[in-house]
Amino acid sequence: MDLRKLKKLIDLVEESGISELELTEGEEKVRISRALMHSSAPMTHYVSTPQQHASAAPAASAPAAPVAPAVEEGQIIKSPMVGTFYRASSPDAKSFVDVGSSISAGDTVCIIEAMKLLNEIESEYAGVVKKIFVENGQPVEYGEPLFLIG
Repeated sequence: MDLRKLKKLIDLVEESGISELELTEGEEKVRISRALMHSSAPMTHYVSTPQQHASAAPAASAPAAPVAPAVEEGQIIKSPMVGTFYRASSPDAKSFVDVGSSISAGDTVCIIEAMKLLNEIESEYAGVVKKIFVENGQPVEYGEPLFLIG
């Protein structure tokens, strides 16, 4: 990956305020993450490593947001991207799911709008929606918990 592209990615992370960006291109893998220091000055870490082997697991290995419940058990559906969270396909439409709704793996649970594109988010798990962590129309970060499925 060339330095101009890396510089553009770093600028994107700093300007957008996102906490982490991970990009895989061929055998190269780049992760750019921002952490706030105690002096409240942002600190940006840059890591570039060649991918040693193809992994069957998805690259979504960002640390969980501190919002995750410690007492409740179940699977957490996390945001796969930065964007705006919507519970329904339009303001007049019924929500995809509510607390207490039974869902199957592959069911659409919400929409995240990113860069004017509406992305339907599907559940990876089957079960009952125990909790919805995000309010309709609220911005979400990559890896942020959206739903608790039990």
